[in-house]
Amino acid sequence: MRIIGINSFMNQTLLLLFLLFSLQLSAQIAGKVTNGSGEPLPYVNIYLEGTYTGTTSNEDGNYELSVTEEGNYTVVFQFLGFTKVIKEISVDSFPYILNITLKEQTTSLDEVVINTSEDPAYRIIRNTIAQRKANLDRISEFKADFYSRGLWRVDSIPEKFMGQDVGDFDGQLDSTRTGIVYLSETISKIAFRQPDDFKETIIASKVSGNDNGFSFNSAMDAEYSFYENTADLNAAIVSPIANNALSYYRYKLDGVFYEGNKLVNKIIVTPRRPKDRVWTGIIYIVEDDWELYGLDLTTNGQAIQIPFVKELVFKQNFSFDPKNKFWVKRSQTIDFGFGFFGFNGDGRFIAVYSNYDFTPQFKERSFTNEVLSFEPEANKKDSLFWKGIRPVPLTDEELNDYIKKDSIQQLRKSKPYLDSLDQKNNRFGALDILFGYTYRNSFKKWDISYQGPLPGVNFNTVQGWNGGVGLTYFKAFDENRTRWLSLFSRIRYGISDDRVRPAGGATFNFNRTNRLQLGVYGGNEVVQFNRSQPISPLINTISSLFFERNYMKVYEVNYANVRWSQELFNGLRMSATTGYEQRKPLFNTTDYVTIPNDKVDYTLNNPRQPINEVLQPDIITHDIIKSSITADISFGQKYYSYPDGKFNIGNGKYPSLRIIFENGAGASIDDYNFSQLRAQLYQRINTGNKGEFIYRLKGGTFFNGDDISFADYQHFNGNQTRVGTSFNYTNVFNLLPYYDLSTNQSYFEGHIEHDFRGWILGKIPGINALNFNLVAGAHMLSIDGNKPYTEFSLGIDNLGWGKFRFLRLDYVRSNYNGVGDGALIFGLKFLNLLD
Repeated sequence: MRIIGINSFMNQTLLLLFLLFSLQLSAQIAGKVTNGSGEPLPYVNIYLEGTYTGTTSNEDGNYELSVTEEGNYTVVFQFLGFTKVIKEISVDSFPYILNITLKEQTTSLDEVVINTSEDPAYRIIRNTIAQRKANLDRISEFKADFYSRGLWRVDSIPEKFMGQDVGDFDGQLDSTRTGIVYLSETISKIAFRQPDDFKETIIASKVSGNDNGFSFNSAMDAEYSFYENTADLNAAIVSPIANNALSYYRYKLDGVFYEGNKLVNKIIVTPRRPKDRVWTGIIYIVEDDWELYGLDLTTNGQAIQIPFVKELVFKQNFSFDPKNKFWVKRSQTIDFGFGFFGFNGDGRFIAVYSNYDFTPQFKERSFTNEVLSFEPEANKKDSLFWKGIRPVPLTDEELNDYIKKDSIQQLRKSKPYLDSLDQKNNRFGALDILFGYTYRNSFKKWDISYQGPLPGVNFNTVQGWNGGVGLTYFKAFDENRTRWLSLFSRIRYGISDDRVRPAGGATFNFNRTNRLQLGVYGGNEVVQFNRSQPISPLINTISSLFFERNYMKVYEVNYANVRWSQELFNGLRMSATTGYEQRKPLFNTTDYVTIPNDKVDYTLNNPRQPINEVLQPDIITHDIIKSSITADISFGQKYYSYPDGKFNIGNGKYPSLRIIFENGAGASIDDYNFSQLRAQLYQRINTGNKGEFIYRLKGGTFFNGDDISFADYQHFNGNQTRVGTSFNYTNVFNLLPYYDLSTNQSYFEGHIEHDFRGWILGKIPGINALNFNLVAGAHMLSIDGNKPYTEFSLGIDNLGWGKFRFLRLDYVRSNYNGVGDGALIFGLKFLNLLD
């Protein structure tokens, strides 16, 4: 108790000295903003009248407004729901203390002409909608200074999750397993041009407890304009002033007030259908200007279809720009709460905009695909720099977090500390022999993991019950793990075929910029004829043991190959693989079944003749040198440039293209030499509040492929189990037998799917409360010399209960050679996470 008391006293003393010292080193107007009851008001806009020089109060109501020299200033305090205060002050020394009390805004309907047939809010909303496009055009291009702060807290999280130790998040949790797990700030310069050109240069980045870290805060991710029809938050949430907003919302004028000579309308926004993709809350609109003065809007995880999110609260504040004659956004806060499997917490993201330039004179090369970059030494700014430039003061909680974690980060990197942490985490548990175990040396940045047999146990009619164990070694060569080496080895054993099959390999990653990787691999494995594994071992196990349907068809391969991959330039990643393969046929070795079915028998391990009574293989033992070259092209790919790496974020406007050239040479059977060229085009298109449209197009052709091995045919992802496991069905034919249409001829494959995300079902009373999504799809396969195979599907996604929404149900109708078929497909999307 004595030691704890001394530590607490020392922390408080350091905190006090830090505050006093910092105030003496900067020219600041500082103070606290409270309401009439003396309670602190967070995120009040405070700025010098007629300028972009401003700040925001923190959660404790404290603020610091940096000024350059002594003199006379007019300071404005503006906060939604409170009367704006304008203070004229004369500053003759620093710090200048200015505490302010704001009174709640008194709104009135006295000046409003009431129409008994319609609330006057509808007139205001219609005028604002009519002005929406013009308001967007006013901010069609600009430069600005940007400040961000992101914070995540967790509360009483469990010590174990699914039997595994959760840990203390690298020392960030206290004895109650509560604490800040992420705190970070950035100062940056941003530039924007409609429709989607964006550039952010981060000049300062700070991460609590990591003086070498770089913030993941991004201005582009924080940019939400309610003048747009929708806000993309996983689902498209309709703005209260969207073109079609009157179909989604009800409005009530709660009152009006004046800011100067401007009349501001306070409007309560409520959804017409509570389960829609909508907001609820308050918006403030300036009369005659028909522009936003501010907003306080809330949505939830059900609306955005992220079940573990409890609530999302958006607040935006605007002020009038006398130079440009319109209202500009000064600050934005996003508050959120989350909870899942005992992990509960909340967080906040603060954004402050200043020094706008709405006539930036952009040049042709002002924007590139690089949307974020860091200035040199951006993460090396000291506390004095941050004290002088930070527009929103730290709260006591945040300041304590910085002091605590920054003071002990060197300790946490030391060998004695890391060894003591490893000693605790490296303890071997009773069940680790079955499920797996990891031994870690954190100081030397390596670990060895043992993969236990139990998670990988499955059944097939070739091997019977089979499983295996493995070892993985990982070694990082720098603090941020940009260069690393990974070695693995595994052994699998089948009880029925009594075979041990070893495999192993090594991968070296050179950097995190172009992600150059070299690898070498080899071993003996049982593989499916379709290397895409259309049926998972788990599904095949259930299908075989309980329904006597052994759909998985396999062969044996002994292999040794090398692999190279690298991003040659932005948007083009190349990879190449070459190696030796020996293929051998395999046969059923067991007829074991848990629930016998007299009407059904296991089929042969022959994908083309599974019911042929003559035992013959569909593959002849042979050797071949197999090579492939792959080009992955992401058109218009956007990316973030971090000092230690490059992170690609894609570009939703364009599809991605994959081109593969595959070659088999030196085969022990001459007719088995071949080449194949194939390509795939894939894109997900956000259609706003109407959901998401996905398409995937594939095609290919063979050269010298007339008599090749069936293992090298082009196989298509069929499904005979009536169980779907993927998150969408744009890479599978749900009623196509796995190998019926495998080909060595030219082919074309097309899939489209539209997830309406509540656009249709969300409008049906009663059904909309269930938060289901209507999904429609179409699929076609065309092979040279064959009639096309087609499928059409209609289904319901986002099925489940509470926060568990991993189910889907579709009715699929197929047609081939004039024969139709139909079936229900039960989607178990959580199995995709387990494979």
